[in-house]
Amino acid sequence: MKAGKRLGVGLLSAALVFGVIGCSNNDDTKTTSKNEKVKIIYSMWGSAEEGSKTQEVADKFNATQDRIEVEVQAIPWENYMTKLNTLATAKQLPDTGMMREDGVIQWSSQGMLNDVSAMYEGSDSKPLDSLAYTYEGKPVAYAAANEILLLYYNKDMFDKAGVPYPPSALDKAWTWDEFVATAKKLTNDKNGKHPGEDGFDSQGIVQYGASIENLPWQLETWTISNGGGYYSADGAEVKIGEDASIEAIQKVADLYLKDHVAPLSVGQTDDGIQRTIIAGTVAMATNGQWNVGTSLNTAKEAGLNYGVAVLPYMKEKVTLNTGGANVVFSQTKHPEEAMEWLKWYSSEENNWGLISSGIWMPVLDKWYKDETLTRKWVENPNFPPYEEYKSAVVDYAQSSAARPASWFFTNNTTEFNTLLGSVLGDVWTGKTTAKDAISKNLDALKAANKGEK
Repeated sequence: MKAGKRLGVGLLSAALVFGVIGCSNNDDTKTTSKNEKVKIIYSMWGSAEEGSKTQEVADKFNATQDRIEVEVQAIPWENYMTKLNTLATAKQLPDTGMMREDGVIQWSSQGMLNDVSAMYEGSDSKPLDSLAYTYEGKPVAYAAANEILLLYYNKDMFDKAGVPYPPSALDKAWTWDEFVATAKKLTNDKNGKHPGEDGFDSQGIVQYGASIENLPWQLETWTISNGGGYYSADGAEVKIGEDASIEAIQKVADLYLKDHVAPLSVGQTDDGIQRTIIAGTVAMATNGQWNVGTSLNTAKEAGLNYGVAVLPYMKEKVTLNTGGANVVFSQTKHPEEAMEWLKWYSSEENNWGLISSGIWMPVLDKWYKDETLTRKWVENPNFPPYEEYKSAVVDYAQSSAARPASWFFTNNTTEFNTLLGSVLGDVWTGKTTAKDAISKNLDALKAANKGEK
């Protein structure tokens, strides 16, 4: 589940949306009789049609209940923030709903979200640890779906070049230098020459070897891999000014500027797989697992022969995971009932279409540990071969390499990432270096981390 609607794949991680003011079930004057079901309002972003589809799922839950009834409310995500703030001020928030990743910790710090640590007590399975949004040491939300960053590659391009495929096993992951060296073998100019060869024309490249998605939130992967990061472990201190972080960002930029193995990417839109692997212009590219379901299945039907692998690494093996949050608002009078609904709704069986298509990954750890469940999930035509996908995705997602994206524990990531994206614009084109750009703007980045302007 990607971060925000701007990433454009129609996932529920994009935003939390709310129904009409005055329809909330949090009216202080309202009482519930012993024979009346507790009404839980669940809010989501989306069209009326999307809301109706979600209500159909909720109706299945309602049919199993003698004490809870869930009503789904949906509005276009573009109006989400206005509606959110209005409802919060009026104390008419829904009981529960979706919230975009970068808003969870902010709302928690304002006392707007409930502690949900009791949601999975007594369950035979709980979400992966990396999927818990935590504030002051307590989980305040769990991701509605799991997503991790992968390396995708065009098998036909590798076969034509006689180059071995990227490793799907974490213990065989390429170092950064191995990744760059392989990318050079897969980069061809119009005369068939590779970077480093006499006569290579960097202005006449017809096939690139690699592309690293450099949207700010995904770029954090490489700063952590190089021994740095954007923030300290508790999110309170900005670390992006450290040498290790700066060096990692420059290495990504140099794939285009010096190594000549990657196309120019300015980190503005998350259509990287469409621009690279699907367009047939790049041999391997990084991006999120959701691309399997949102674009690669269609491309495979059209003839694309692609594979999945673990990311290369600089010093530490790292992939980031993310997923939009399901939250319980602190204004609700029915937190237990709200959690009961969320627990049911988040179960894989009730989101099977999204999971089996490859858009979402399961959140409960049993789907990663129980081979019968893993095969039920992965053994279908929408995925690459079972052993490849299991190693590069299923095993990878529960390994020590999987780290939560910073918005799982850090406040003000929207402001920080927006500023960072602007700061790095000239780095990608070579007008300045990562060191100069970050050093000149470090105070502003630290202020953004604290929510200061």
